[in-house]
Amino acid sequence: MPPWLAALFTRRMLICVFTGFSSGLPLYLLLNLVPAWLRSEGVDLKMIGLFALIQFPYTWKFLWSPLLDRYAPPLGRRRGWMLITQVGLLAVIASLGQFSPDREIVSILWLTAGVALLSATQDIALDAYRREILSEAELGLGNSVHVNAYRIAGLVPGSLSLILADRLPWSEVFVITALFMLPGMALALRVREPLVAGGAPKTLRQAVVEPFHEFINRAGLREALLILGFIFLYKLGDSMCTALATPFYLDMGFAKSQIGLVAKNAGLWPAVIGGLIGGLWMVKLGINRALWLFGVVQLVSIFGFAWLAWLGPRVEVGAAELAQLALVIGFEALGVGLGTAAFVAFIARATHPLYTATQLALFTSLAAVPRTFLNATTGFLIEQMGWFSFFLLCAALAVPGMALLFRVAPWNVKPPA
Repeated sequence: MPPWLAALFTRRMLICVFTGFSSGLPLYLLLNLVPAWLRSEGVDLKMIGLFALIQFPYTWKFLWSPLLDRYAPPLGRRRGWMLITQVGLLAVIASLGQFSPDREIVSILWLTAGVALLSATQDIALDAYRREILSEAELGLGNSVHVNAYRIAGLVPGSLSLILADRLPWSEVFVITALFMLPGMALALRVREPLVAGGAPKTLRQAVVEPFHEFINRAGLREALLILGFIFLYKLGDSMCTALATPFYLDMGFAKSQIGLVAKNAGLWPAVIGGLIGGLWMVKLGINRALWLFGVVQLVSIFGFAWLAWLGPRVEVGAAELAQLALVIGFEALGVGLGTAAFVAFIARATHPLYTATQLALFTSLAAVPRTFLNATTGFLIEQMGWFSFFLLCAALAVPGMALLFRVAPWNVKPPA
């Protein structure tokens, strides 16, 4: 077996599969299943768009990430917090379907906010754990495997659960979806706590101050601000484009079961294959060049949604219409799979091993700002502009992040991947 292929079949890469799946499931539940549930129950697009605001913990998780660096539950700093949050997610997700959107929308709002809070906290522990077990040379491939598993997890709330929703009551659908948190709980119980040179911060003040101090001193203030700006902008267009993807498919005339079977599955293999190829390619290209090439594919994929919107709602959905949908979703999945793999590897490379939880939480929080706050405006934008113009706006918003690559990841500078 070639060395580049053998690198995939290691224990650390298997762990990255589990971390990605556990991290992706609750987020895709908020992005795909909850909007589809609300839309099918008659909730309007403006209200569904506002539900993006309940994802605020993904944006502000750096505020409590020092607590996870400083304090260790019985199983350890990483494993303990992983298990606590996963148990909480299983319970809250299972309880969601017990409420009715037309009568208890406030209760649903609080529960989904709870899912976001627990999910964001789980991500702090999972991201830190993954960064601490991967060597510098494994960052590109390991994060690519993580991203692939992350997207595969999206098939549960975005495909399986939608198919089940045509056959089962929503209460049972959410219970079944919640049970997919069990693999993550098994991971937390089975793996070993990583050992980090220097140990955990000895005081809460050290856990709060030193990660920011170290990052600014290492990069310099100007460079640090450029890096933070890039992290905010790189996936802005793509994030807004897919914010209301499931309601978009429904408005284009596709049934829930068709979305589950065709749209979501059409995105699986392009994302998986593209992500794995991207991870292996990063070994030769380096993270910088991968960000350039994969970012272009990610940007171009947005125009597929604009084309689908230009064709308009389908009166009847046949094989040709399903093929069009599959083509658009497949290309988007390929672009995002590639772009996200390079992006996550870049973020991991920007951290220091002593402060993984807080620095990774800061960077990933910043990356989540568009998804949380700007995506809340998408319902209003679509109402005013229509789907076609909205997708063109998303493509334009993807350009500034690409432009920053000249400064933060120049093409001819090839740091170790």
